[in-house]
Parts: sequence; structure tokens; C-alpha cells
Amino acid sequence: MVGRRQPIHDRRAGRRGDVGSDLERGAPRGEHRGISLGRGASLNLYLVAILGYSGLLIVIGLLVGRGVKSTDTFFVAGRNLGPVLLFSTLLAANIGAGSTMGAAGIGYARGLVGWWWVGSAGLGTLLLAFWVGPRVWRLAKEHDLQTVGDLLELRYGGAVRGVVAVLLWVTTLFVLAAQLIAVAIVLQSVAGIPKVYGCLIGGIVVSAYFTAGGLLSSAWVNLVQLVVLTAGFVWIVPAALDSVGGFSGLTIETGYTDIWQGGGPALYYMALLVPAFIISPGLVQKVYGARDERTVRIAVGAAGLALMVFAFLPVLLGMVARVHFPDLSTQALALPTLLVREMPIALGCLGLAAVFSAEVSSADAVLFMLSTSLSRDLYRRFVRPDASDADVLRVARGAALVGGLLGVVFAIAFETIIGALTVFYSFLSVLFFVPVIAALYTRRAGAPEAFAAVGLGIPVLIVVDVMTAGRGFGIWNPTLIGLLVSGGAFISVFAVRRKE
Repeated sequence: MVGRRQPIHDRRAGRRGDVGSDLERGAPRGEHRGISLGRGASLNLYLVAILGYSGLLIVIGLLVGRGVKSTDTFFVAGRNLGPVLLFSTLLAANIGAGSTMGAAGIGYARGLVGWWWVGSAGLGTLLLAFWVGPRVWRLAKEHDLQTVGDLLELRYGGAVRGVVAVLLWVTTLFVLAAQLIAVAIVLQSVAGIPKVYGCLIGGIVVSAYFTAGGLLSSAWVNLVQLVVLTAGFVWIVPAALDSVGGFSGLTIETGYTDIWQGGGPALYYMALLVPAFIISPGLVQKVYGARDERTVRIAVGAAGLALMVFAFLPVLLGMVARVHFPDLSTQALALPTLLVREMPIALGCLGLAAVFSAEVSSADAVLFMLSTSLSRDLYRRFVRPDASDADVLRVARGAALVGGLLGVVFAIAFETIIGALTVFYSFLSVLFFVPVIAALYTRRAGAPEAFAAVGLGIPVLIVVDVMTAGRGFGIWNPTLIGLLVSGGAFISVFAVRRKE
């Protein structure tokens, strides 16, 4: 369920009311129970709008990508992103499946407390803007860093870089799967397209425009996506609220409009998401592309504030969907059901395009992590140290295509959006937070400290998750416990080595 996630080792969905049964598993065409396919002409219009928009994104990416001839442009956009482009590519990357359909599902099930899912990401982004971001940009500029792996090797050596790159590749596929699951839900909602084909369409779109130009093409495509996304949600939320008589019409049960609800959900989401959004390689590497430190503070700070405002919108739409459709088979259907069955066709098309924008923009951020990690952190560092710039660029593009294909496979096999994202954010936080933050503040730590942090933090995360079925112990969820163990291991080894 939304409020109680499944353990990492067992993401089985399918019970009535869980996020991810029926439509997410890919019921046969016309047989899924969430949305009636009775408005044939209207549904065809929805599909035409989404496919036409997909074509536009691919064309923009290909046009921008024609000028990308070096890894410097592909990886960090020539370190020349101004505030507008950096803001748009960060915000578009942060607003994805979890921030739209996932957050709407939480709003549908639990009410306004769902704000903390995206709001916590905004808090983490603000810390990136004013704490980690400027410092890491200076290091990147000084040492020509292009990936987080470059930073880890600078402080801890090549072995740490290699191990972390492999772990990142595996876990990142979960978040890519989540975006493609959401794309499939949208396409199946409006046209009964089976989940397999929906995942394939999403994978083809994002792989095509990202592979063409990397960060540079993503930045320009993300700007278009952000305009569509913002217009869609800003126009739809007032209309949706009006359909239930305003905010007062959402009070359907005690505590449903309480944003705090005792603090438990808020603390859980903050522990899971704030660290992940401070050190996510996909976000930190976008910061590398900033023109200067001032751009980092302005663009990343604005993105964090925008996330905290945006966090209300999908949650409110989920709550409106609960009023209109209280008996949906799965909360994941809340947003597409509302857009298709309750909104006028024009607003519905705009809303579905906005949701589609959110999913593919986050997916390209994932491909960014996958392609840069494999081509630079693994291929150039360990396989072919003498590889030319053109060779590395070719491998980066190939890695993006392979990553997109594997993401489709994971999406077909995986069942829930929030479940897949929770796996990713948990591992991301425990894997990167302590080593990256320590790398910014000390040059005395080395590989033993980093290996201790990763080698103890990740196993403890898995063990606690399995033993408690993902619940942890009160406010001490598996992610928080893994972080504490990781930090304790790093400090302990550091102290022992200093003493010696």
C-alpha cells in the first residue's frame, strides 16, 4: 500500500487497493478495471496528442544533438548552462512518476500528507543549492570532474569508483522502470495499449532524444517539457477543485486534509528522500554543467522552492479523484482516471501531456546517470584508459540505449511505481550520502573509510528491510538505519586510521 511500502526483497502487488495491481500489471486490452474505454473518439484524440508530443520531443533532441561532438558537451553541456536551462533541467528531472502519479496515489489514499513525498525532495534540493552544490561545482571546475565517480576517485581511489559505479548501474534501473511504468499506465488508460507496448514507447522516446545530445539535448527538451507540465497542472488543479466545490469538498474523512497527520509519514518521507536529493548523481552532474557558482545557487534553489509548491498539485488532484471515484481498484489510477473521465477533453489532453512530460523528463535523467557512469567510470577508467574522446562518446550513447532497453525489461517485470522508487532512493541514499559529503570536507579519508561505509550500510539496509517488511522500527526506517550505520562505519575507520 502507499502508506506502508513493501520490503525490497518482495514487491508483490496485486491485492485490491495496492498501488500497482490491474493496470500496472498490464491487463488485456479493454479489460482493465480502472477506466472505461467508452469514449472512443475522445480517447483516440488523447492518444494522438501524446504521440504527436512524443515526436516533437524526439525532433528537438535530434536537432540539438547534431552539435554534440565531445564528451564535455554530452556530459556537462560545456559547463555553460545558465540559470534558466539549469533550473528547467533540474526541475523536470525531479518531477517524474513519483512526483505525479505516485504523489496523486498517496493523496488519493491518505490525503494532504502526501505533500511530504515531493516536498521532501524540495527540501533536499534546497540543501543541494546552498550547501553541497557550490562546493561540488568548485571541485568539478578545478579538477575537470564530469561524473560523481570522478569525485569519488579524487578522494578515495579507483577501486571505490568502480564498485560504486556497478552498484549505481543496478539500482538506477529501478527508477527508470518506475517512469516507464507510469508512461504505460497513461497509454493504457487512454487507449487500452498493453503495458509491454506502453513501456516500449516510453523507452524509445526518451532513449532517442537523450542519446542524440546527452545533457545539452536534455536541457532543451526539459525546458519544453517543463512549460507543458506547468501549464497542465496550473490549469487543471483549479478546474478539478471547482468540480468538488472547492477545498472544503475534500473533507471526506477525519485527518484527510491534515498535512502533518501525527508526523509519522512526514518523518518517513524526509528520511528517505532528503539525503537522496542532496547527492543524487543525476542531479550533482547537472550542477557540474552550471556556468558558475551563482548559477548553481539561483537555479538549484529556485528548483527546490518550485518543487515545494508543485508538491501540492498532484496530491490535490488525487484527493479530488477520491471524491469522484472512491472505489478505484488501485490508487495509481487516480490521476489518469480524473483526467480522462472528469476533465473536458482539451484539459484532459493537456493534463496527460503534462504527466507524460514528467515521466520522460525523469527518465532522461536516469539515462544520464547510466550512460556517464558506464562510459567514464567503468569503460574509460578500467577497460580502455587510452580511449579517445570519440570512443567514450560512442560508448556513452550505446550505454544509454542499453540502459533504456533494460529499463523496459525491469518495467515489464516490476509492478508498482512507489515500490520501484523506494528501492532506488533507499539504495541511493545509503550508497552515496556519506562518501560524497565526506569527500567535500576532508582529504584525509581514503578507500578503507568509503568501503566501510558502503560495505556495512547497504547490507544493514537490506537486512532491516527484510526483517521488518520495510517498516523499520518506528521512525527508524531501513534507510535511516542504513545511513547511521554507514556514517558510523566511516567515522570509526577514519578514527582508527588516524590513531595508527
